[in-house]
Amino acid sequence: MDVLSIISTKGGVGKTTIAANLGGYLAEAGLRVLLLDLDSQPTLSSYYAIKQRAALGAFELIAENTQSLDQLVSTTDVSGLSLIHSNDDEGRLAILLLHAPDGRLRLRNLIPSFADAFDVLLIDTQGARSVVLEMAVLASDLAVAPVTPQMLAARELRRGTLKLLAELEPYQRLGVQPPPLRLLFNQVSTETVDARVIMHSLRQAFANNSGVSLLNTIIPDRVAYRNAATLGVPVHRLPHNTILKSLAPAETMQSLALELLPEWAWRFGKISPVA
Repeated sequence: MDVLSIISTKGGVGKTTIAANLGGYLAEAGLRVLLLDLDSQPTLSSYYAIKQRAALGAFELIAENTQSLDQLVSTTDVSGLSLIHSNDDEGRLAILLLHAPDGRLRLRNLIPSFADAFDVLLIDTQGARSVVLEMAVLASDLAVAPVTPQMLAARELRRGTLKLLAELEPYQRLGVQPPPLRLLFNQVSTETVDARVIMHSLRQAFANNSGVSLLNTIIPDRVAYRNAATLGVPVHRLPHNTILKSLAPAETMQSLALELLPEWAWRFGKISPVA
């Protein structure tokens, strides 16, 4: 099972939108996908309609080591897409994990319980530095950080997300390797000078960094992504305005899936862009 976390220490960069749409695309490509909502503001948990809601959620998984799929996993109306919903609105997990012997490694130790039932686990996280975010990162094979093309977002990336990963490096002594980080430009309008300058400078900054790299896929700032959230459907299902210069949403999601999960490339050709 591939484990990907969508992370940022800054809110408002589109983590939930990416997790929901990537998860929806992978599921419709035929993969068994599990979304884990670790954000105390549970937007992902309500993104798609729920066909069958589980009695328990992320709090019981992490706090009580509950491993029963029947009790934890809800099914969405997107075939093949499941969810462990967020139910920690008071932020109790952070306090618990700070005092637990296995704190930041708790989720990593629980993941084998899901490995046979799912092909991909996507973890949505809170847009702030916390022990819960650190736990999600250490449980992941790959971390994806959305970056909006704004100067403040670029600065926060350096002093927030990159600093977080650097401070997790001591876990290598326990045999736990922090995951590689992939930066994903999100909500991009290529018409602005600022966007082009920031994207160019970040590509140059990490050109020779083996642990951090920029994805070639760019998520455009298009109304289709907002409409998909309103309708509660994966964005690749929406028709594409061919007047726009950007890729169709289905092509964008396919490109992102191919970069993050190339081993599943043979699955991704089955979804065609909607005209």
